[in-house]
Amino acid sequence: MMHRRHFLATAALGLPLLGSSALLVQDPVKSTKPAPLPPDLVKEFVRVGHNNLPEVQRMLKEQPGLLNASWDVGGGDHETALEGAGHVGDREIAEYLIGQGARANIFVLTMLGHTAIVKGLLTLYPHLVRSKGPHGLSLLHHATRGGEPAKELLEHIQGLGLTEMKFAMP
Repeated sequence: MMHRRHFLATAALGLPLLGSSALLVQDPVKSTKPAPLPPDLVKEFVRVGHNNLPEVQRMLKEQPGLLNASWDVGGGDHETALEGAGHVGDREIAEYLIGQGARANIFVLTMLGHTAIVKGLLTLYPHLVRSKGPHGLSLLHHATRGGEPAKELLEHIQGLGLTEMKFAMP
């Protein structure tokens, strides 16, 4: 049985013999990660996510990695296809993308009228009522775009004092 001190001393003596490559440990996650998606493909997917379900379905079938891909519209204003559907109020696309495993956020959940979830988040984190979604659009905007299913949330958000639909981006 080798004691710890003896092991460390033996290992330390052997490292110079192995050369500096022994210190380079490859991260198995990094080495298997695919290349980034082409920016124009991501941009197009986000664009069709606003209003074109058949094209969203086609593109996602061809490139599943697009599901949570985000496009930097400029100045750090990132948007996914799901967020595009959210701020224009396209419930069908939003539900489809969430059904495929897209990451929903408070803005999309507000548009969809998921009252219990959004109210719970706003109770835990009251400052979220003033947070900005893609393009600086507020929760109030998303609740308005949600129509009848989001009516209770619209009233709740207004009751919290939020009356501005859009905030200026920094």
